[in-house]
Amino acid sequence: MPVDLTLATHYIGRERMARTMKEKLRQLPKVDAVMLTPEVAGWIEIYGRKMVSAAVRESIDSLRQDILRGTETGNLEQEIREKAKGILEKTREMNFRRIINATGIVLHTNMGRAVLSEKAAQAVQQAARYYNNLELNLNSGKRGSRYDHVLELIKDITGCEDALVVNNNAAAVLLVLDTLAKGGQTLLSRGEMVEIGGSFRVPEVMKLGGTELVEIGTTNKTHLYDYEQAINDKTKVILKVHTSNYKITGFSKSVERADLMQLAKEHDLVAYEDLGSGFLADLQDEGITDEPRVQDVVASGMDVISFSGDKLLGGPQAGIIVGKKRYVERMKKNQLTRALRIDKMTIAALEATLREYLDPDRVKRENPTLDMLTQSQEGLKKRAELLCLKLEEAFDQRFTIQEDTSQAGGGSLPGVTLPTWVVRLSLPDVDEERLTVQLREQRPAVMARKNKNELVLDVRTIGDEELDELVQAIRSAYKIEIGENE
Repeated sequence: MPVDLTLATHYIGRERMARTMKEKLRQLPKVDAVMLTPEVAGWIEIYGRKMVSAAVRESIDSLRQDILRGTETGNLEQEIREKAKGILEKTREMNFRRIINATGIVLHTNMGRAVLSEKAAQAVQQAARYYNNLELNLNSGKRGSRYDHVLELIKDITGCEDALVVNNNAAAVLLVLDTLAKGGQTLLSRGEMVEIGGSFRVPEVMKLGGTELVEIGTTNKTHLYDYEQAINDKTKVILKVHTSNYKITGFSKSVERADLMQLAKEHDLVAYEDLGSGFLADLQDEGITDEPRVQDVVASGMDVISFSGDKLLGGPQAGIIVGKKRYVERMKKNQLTRALRIDKMTIAALEATLREYLDPDRVKRENPTLDMLTQSQEGLKKRAELLCLKLEEAFDQRFTIQEDTSQAGGGSLPGVTLPTWVVRLSLPDVDEERLTVQLREQRPAVMARKNKNELVLDVRTIGDEELDELVQAIRSAYKIEIGENE
């Protein structure tokens, strides 16, 4: 009977491969043996025995899988050491990392919103590294209040009677309603029932505050008589929410602040406005005119106002409550205040940020948020040209700059587009989606804006000192991507 040589050869080849695989598996060293090698033993001083042992074990297990797949290369012990070293180095990397923001979105919620000024950053570093007078009155030597460090500044800048700071504006809304509307009703226009972000909605926060929401009017039109007809013995607060993350245009109507305050006064109710963004600067000359300033709302006579610290104010995450002393004093005595209070680093950053507002002209230059919002077209174009030149030198090819628009972001200045300049990042033989992934893996990571099948770098949110780092990150990501494609 004739022998099928093809099948026989295939069978012999498989047997030989199986024997080779088994031999390689037998050659895998024990964890203890690898730990005794001089190089690995030296790592113990840096990472500790437990972490080194775990990394070696993981690398051996990984190499075992490579052998079974037939993908291992080179010297087994060397591969084990290289894999273990990579594992150990990764354990020392922070999950919380720096990003170069090339999206042009000034207040990017996913990237930490407002960037602190140099003075605010220094204040945070001091607060973190040294003891401080968080709740110590240095004049009397007795216990003080952590809010005293910022109280007078807030009063001076906004013109309010009293103020309180909690950890964010959602917390501020919760505290105001829990203190002033609990067990009663709060009137709110349907057109102002906003979602704050991350699925946190004003009606849900109101529910937590122990107040019953009474919806007023319709989504696009609410009249004063809608509020008047809803007032009863249970009504405690009239709430106005500034729609800082969207605009209702066209066939619409809302009730003016002055009319709501007068109505609240007539019925002995609290008039409360949630401003959201916390706008303190005068940027009318820079074309930003639609956003209400906190000072102006305070001057109008609103009883209570709350706003964020890390949006248009350009400071740390915080919820700032300002208003009539008789109402704020009640909030300070609420047990929720302790649960919602801010820490020493927030106080340090907020005080430094607020002090810059004492000079209305200088704050526009020193506060990064205000500076980025008001940069000139000429300055942006020059930065785009410089970035383009650096990229051309690094890649030895031509790049293009063009006019575009940026956004404030962070649920602020809806409908306001900021003219900007961008660099079009067109690289040969590169898939933009894969390049985007590689850019996120860089140190620092890079986030760019997508435009169809192209990446664009918006220089509005890129600092002059970041240009070289950005180019280097793009080069590194490009080399990795090309290497994977080859």
